[in-house]
Amino acid sequence: MAEIDDVRSGRYCVSVLHAHLVFVTKFRHRVFGDRHLTRLEEIMRAVCADFECELVEFNGEGEHVHLLVNFPPKVALSKLVNSLKGVSSRRMRQEFPELVPHYYQANKLWSASYFAGSLDGPPRAVLRQYIAQQNQPG
Repeated sequence: MAEIDDVRSGRYCVSVLHAHLVFVTKFRHRVFGDRHLTRLEEIMRAVCADFECELVEFNGEGEHVHLLVNFPPKVALSKLVNSLKGVSSRRMRQEFPELVPHYYQANKLWSASYFAGSLDGPPRAVLRQYIAQQNQPG
């Protein structure tokens, strides 16, 4: 059963929608340190808020990030992903000049591919624990 905070109610529907998203860097190069991941979380949390979504959990390692997002049914997941990756890539490039060499010729931080998985019920707790236990770079 969903936690009461996770239930969204609108004018015509009640929903509990969660997506596990994983983004990897271009060529899976190890790019991120702790301060990069901290800033990425802030950026992605703001993008989620713009879409009326909630970033429930965030963590990552040097070459990828995991997000657990609670989103309303009106949000197209592909548009949310596009915005998360585009905005974070642009802002990270502006704020961290040392990352520019990782953008290569295409000027993109992220690989074009991504993982999106839907979930419900008890596995959410397991997934939150898994994301929280990711080995952050030192």
